[in-house]
Amino acid sequence: QVQLVESGGGLVQAGGSLRLSCTASGRTVSSRAMGWFRQAPGKEREFVAAISWSGARTIDADSVKGRFTISTDNAKNTVYLQMNSLKPEDTAIYYCAAGYLLVMDKNTYTYWGQGTQVTVSS
Repeated sequence: QVQLVESGGGLVQAGGSLRLSCTASGRTVSSRAMGWFRQAPGKEREFVAAISWSGARTIDADSVKGRFTISTDNAKNTVYLQMNSLKPEDTAIYYCAAGYLLVMDKNTYTYWGQGTQVTVSS
């Protein structure tokens, strides 16, 4: 089992920044990729970004390219999502997930955190 705990969400004005953190514990060796997903009210959960634990490979959704950056700190078993130039449409609950494959498909991720709310006001 892998336990994931997110933090760092909050309320920010459009154009502002936030950094989300996701700390993993348990059998982290069973996962090779970490992803961030988000879900807005009434919408499907969508992919945001993912990274290999080594940090060597990353993938991003087109909607966040150039604004969001995913990174890892292996010593802390923590994955970060730096979010800049935030827009109201970025408002959602953001979830951290752990899986074996570095892909965008949420169905391939096995472990999920409880989510952290990000609200961007206009």
